[in-house]
Amino acid sequence: MSTRHFSMLIVFAALVCGVVLAFAQGGPQKADPALIAKGKYLAQIMSCGDCHTPGTFYGAPDEARAYSGSEMGWKGPWGVKYAANLTPDLDTGIGYWTAAELAQTLRTGVRPDGSTLGPPMPMENIKQLSEGDAKAMAAFFMSLKPVSHTVPRALKPGVEAKGPVLEFPAPSAWDAPKVPPAVAPEKK
Repeated sequence: MSTRHFSMLIVFAALVCGVVLAFAQGGPQKADPALIAKGKYLAQIMSCGDCHTPGTFYGAPDEARAYSGSEMGWKGPWGVKYAANLTPDLDTGIGYWTAAELAQTLRTGVRPDGSTLGPPMPMENIKQLSEGDAKAMAAFFMSLKPVSHTVPRALKPGVEAKGPVLEFPAPSAWDAPKVPPAVAPEKK
């Protein structure tokens, strides 16, 4: 090997090492394992997996597809909605969200695109999370294995679903809201 080739090899190796070192110092940061564990605990006690994990309603949650969404529709005055894919899959899940955006969405019910989360999600309960708890849940969801699964799109009232649906019956006079609930803008 000539001196020139050797010099070029050294320069190339130094560049590669520099890029690797720069990425390692400024690249994606792994969340604290204790924060992830707290988020997992909160997701479990808040029953997030009940709706967002396939098989749960049939007595056999599929842990390999945990939190990847469901094709079971929830039908009510809001139309038909489906539990979203909460894994960090880039195409079908929350992979393009940051943990901060997800934590903010949990605390406000407003997605980064401005659309809102609504029924049947128990948003009034979820919005009670402390900032730390919301960050822990976001860290947990972002730590999951990405699962590619596109859930059906929400349907407006009056549009019939093609798959299985759990229908909320009309409320009794006692349970009927005195003021009709506000209709949340749908995600585009």
